[in-house]
Order: sequence, then C-alpha cells, then structure tokens
Amino acid sequence: MTSGASSGDMAPRPQAEPQMRASDAERERIAEALREGVAEGRLTMEEFEERLDAAYRARTHAELEPLVRDLPVPGRPAAADPASAATAEGGWSGRIGSTPTSRTGIAVMSGFQRKGRWTVPRRFTSFVFWGGGEIDLREARFEDRDTVIRCFAIMGGIQVTAPPDLDVHVGGVGILGAFDHSGSGEGSPGSPRVTVTGLALFGGVAVERKLRKEERRRLKENRKRFLAERHEERRELRAERHAERRELRAERRERRRSLDRRWTDD
Repeated sequence: MTSGASSGDMAPRPQAEPQMRASDAERERIAEALREGVAEGRLTMEEFEERLDAAYRARTHAELEPLVRDLPVPGRPAAADPASAATAEGGWSGRIGSTPTSRTGIAVMSGFQRKGRWTVPRRFTSFVFWGGGEIDLREARFEDRDTVIRCFAIMGGIQVTAPPDLDVHVGGVGILGAFDHSGSGEGSPGSPRVTVTGLALFGGVAVERKLRKEERRRLKENRKRFLAERHEERRELRAERHAERRELRAERRERRRSLDRRWTDD
C-alpha cells in the first residue's frame, strides 16, 4: 500500500531534497549551464567534459548541485538573476487569466487527452476506470495562479506532465496502486502554483517534468553546435601538432646534415 503526503508535506520547500531523484529535464538544465560556462571561458574543455559526463550519470540532486556551484548560472530557477526572473515572470503573466477549455477529463475503458495550448481551470477533475488519461501542462494557459488538479485512477493510469519552471506540489494517495510524488518542485518567479491530488486505486498517477518542445529543440541544436565546434577545435589542434612534428623533424634533419658536414670537413 502506498500512502500519500500529508497536507504539511505540500508546503513549498526552499530547495529540492538532496537525495531526491534527478529528472532528465534537470540534467539538461545543468548541462546547458556547463555549456555556457565553457563558452564563456569559465571552464576548460577538460573540466567541461568531466562535469558533463558526471551530469548525465547523476541520479540525485546531491550529485548534480556541486557541478554548477562555482558557476554564475546554476541552472536552477530559484537562483536566477533578477533580470531573467523578471523575464520569466512576464512570460507567465501572459499565460494566466484565460477562459478554461474544459474542467473534467473522463475515460471509462477508453482514454482522454488534455495537451497543447489548452487552458487549465482553477479546479480540474480527471477520472479513469480501466483506461488512461494524459494531462500535459507544458504549453497550457491557466485560468488562475492557483490551480488544483484532482486525479482519480481506478485500475487505470493518469499521466501529468509539467515544464521544469512550473510550481508543482503533489499530495495524492495510492491504495494498492501508486501516486508518484517525484514531480513536486518549485518553479520560476511568477509561475502558477499547481497542486495535484487525488487517489490511485489498483492504478497509478504519475507526475513528471519534461522540457517543452522548443526547449528540447534548442538544446539539441546547441548540443550539435557545440559538438561541431569541439570537432573543429580538435581538428585544428591535430593540424597544429602535425605542423609542430613536421618542424621538429625538419630541425632534426638539418642538425644531422650540419653534423655530417662537420665530420666531412674534419
């Protein structure tokens, strides 16, 4: 039997628990901070490669945090500078205050989806029985800054997907099922607060964080550009080393000729 968090557990925490499992989105934020660090000359290529490898192998927040502790951009919303915080707040304010698209999602031996550019109401209720539901908040708008999503899964499953910069607090209960709390976490300044609660009976409710499509595309392009630049740097370095070896061999040949001429003259 899996029990949910009490009401006290839903209070915001100043930062993620050190032993909390790290998500792919968090690893990508750390990787992006490391790329900026090497691009600005704060990290050497060797330091970057070592830390990047450690970031992708990290399993907990305690393993990720030291990798960016000495960099000005740690890749965490709570530590963002005031200018970026103001930008983030302005971005969220433009996505709050719309008319709800729908208030319920029901699937009985079937499925439902709420994804894309839909508007989440103050209270959204989802119910699945022998079915599945998908609630994607990455591109969503919100009726209000405080949103409650209630999930009831009986012999079925509900997937809730949130962006990394959204304030999410999970407080559901699992009975002979699972109500995953790993998606809980604070968002960026100005982010709406989303509380996910409910019941999973012989079923499951999963709350996870994923990057938006545009962010994944940007990270992918940055990674390709970085790999191309690193390949070019290595190619230039190999060319320089080859040139140095050629010069060294030429100097050695010239020394031999000089010695041969001396012996001949003697």
